[in-house]
Amino acid sequence: MIFRNTARAKQAAIFGAATLGTLLLAPLAISRSGITPAHAAGASVAPTTAGYAAATGTWGVDKSHTDIGFAITHLAVSKVRGHFNDFEGTVKVDGVKPENSSVSFAIKTASIDTANAQRDGHLKGADFFDAEKYPEITFKSTKIVQKGKGFTALGVLTLHGVSKTVAMPFTVQGPVKGPDGVQHLGVDTLLTINRQDYGLAWSKVVEGVSMVSNDVAITISLDLAKKPAA
Repeated sequence: MIFRNTARAKQAAIFGAATLGTLLLAPLAISRSGITPAHAAGASVAPTTAGYAAATGTWGVDKSHTDIGFAITHLAVSKVRGHFNDFEGTVKVDGVKPENSSVSFAIKTASIDTANAQRDGHLKGADFFDAEKYPEITFKSTKIVQKGKGFTALGVLTLHGVSKTVAMPFTVQGPVKGPDGVQHLGVDTLLTINRQDYGLAWSKVVEGVSMVSNDVAITISLDLAKKPAA
């Protein structure tokens, strides 16, 4: 995998432009969404167990408003960030008994995107994800545990053909009704895994420093849309 200074600079520029664009366009997006400023500010949709209790039902992923990202350390001094652009999932919520809720998720490995085509090609290859052999990354919960104002999803993460039990803490925002009349629920989680545990063992050392860290921080921000009752 080749991490060039120019690639990092390009990525930083893209990130900076995206951040500025978000700040400039946020008021317009809020006004068009039908969500009140109070909702946008988080006054009514702050992370809460009450939101979970009101969310009983089956929810699908709103892909256009969901982000599945990751960050890994490069040469022990900087972060390389990326995303997966193709995924699907279903969340079933039991607001009365959270332990009966469930999460099922699948990410298309080949949809990895780090804003660098050469690096993405390397990541999709046999040195890393081997996307042709292992086309999906999946998570299936076995139990949901309530902890204070948050929750933890216990389940099995399968990556690169290796399945391991993980604990994924998450918070819930909402639900709120969108302009289309559909209820939306926000779920945010942060999970750190060791890539070596999943057989992603490629490594290169430059002057005693590893090019790629073993720890990978995974950040998931879901926008869930409620499905009609069967």
